[in-house]
Amino acid sequence: MKTLLFLALAGFSLGACAGDAGAPAAAQAGAKPTAAAGAATAAAGTPAARARAALHTLDPDMPIERIDDAAFPGFQAAIVSGQVVYVSNDGKYLIQGSAYDIAARKDLGEEAMKSLRVELMRDMPLKDRIVFAPKDPRYTVTVFTDVECGYCRKLHSEIDKINAEGIAVQYVAFPRMGLGSEDYRKMVAVWCSANPKQALTDAKNDRPVPYRECTNPVAMQYKLGQRMGLTGTPLVLAPDGTALGGYLPPDRLRAALDKLAEGETPVASTATGSP
Repeated sequence: MKTLLFLALAGFSLGACAGDAGAPAAAQAGAKPTAAAGAATAAAGTPAARARAALHTLDPDMPIERIDDAAFPGFQAAIVSGQVVYVSNDGKYLIQGSAYDIAARKDLGEEAMKSLRVELMRDMPLKDRIVFAPKDPRYTVTVFTDVECGYCRKLHSEIDKINAEGIAVQYVAFPRMGLGSEDYRKMVAVWCSANPKQALTDAKNDRPVPYRECTNPVAMQYKLGQRMGLTGTPLVLAPDGTALGGYLPPDRLRAALDKLAEGETPVASTATGSP
């Protein structure tokens, strides 16, 4: 029986191939590998090198973002296709699933993903984001959004209230139907519009947005979202890479950010897709 890792990797590969085939060449511009992509190879004979070699015996083309010492002894933590897996230092054993630090009350996999998300978010320039912000915001969140999903629309319908809570929202694109889809084309139209903020609002309210092509970040942002482990929209990220989850009402989003600022771990929302 195939493991979940094999299934996840198969899904990743098929999704990437199907999406890329339909994406216009202009959309691919700028979709370059980042510093995290294909993390630096470790010196031969080290636990990290053995873990990398072991993973490549499962799939020579496995997209390994990075491999670091796990927080518990005897294992390496590898980020593969947006998920964290653990490989024994001798390369013999692989563990999938959550690893939890009981004393610190932290999900160790989420801690590893936070660091990667921060690195990948640096590869999305502010000029490529659609920003709704109050004057002098107290907090800023990055939101992977889709023009079709119900909870994305619900969040955007409350953008004024979110801004009133002192929160700036920086939207990036994640057409959940994949590259080359009609959903993707709508998001390209939004990002290529002369007024992307109004175009995004129109698209989320089923008002037509004239289609235009331009050099745009939609494909790149979609791929970065995949590498962050994104499976549903919206995905709300704090500046430190913490995933606040999906849709949250404005007051609960502010409360989660306040809790994070106080050093506590907020409970992530699971509201994604359609309400």
